[in-house]
Amino acid sequence: MIDWPRVRQLRDEVGSGEFDEVVAIFLDEVQEALTRLRADTNRSGFEQNLHFLKGAALSLGFKSLAKLCQDGERHSAQGQSQMVDIAQVFAVFETSRIEFKSGLDRL
Repeated sequence: MIDWPRVRQLRDEVGSGEFDEVVAIFLDEVQEALTRLRADTNRSGFEQNLHFLKGAALSLGFKSLAKLCQDGERHSAQGQSQMVDIAQVFAVFETSRIEFKSGLDRL
């Protein structure tokens, strides 16, 4: 679910002091994108929001979320946004977030 080598790489790149700020910004921005997805009842912005989520997830090592968003982005680009299971996106994010936060202590 989490790509821990990527998380370590990011922490090493930005430094441990800045890492906490990067994580906080990531979590805030992902919450905002998820809120936009939930509010997008006609799914007109799904491709753009899923693309953003995919990139953010990859940068912080949320590999399961990134894969799910990549698939959803592809479906949306093909005019099949109704195939995106938004509840699954939320569930995978929440599970990933919990695993990430608990795993940070082991870094």
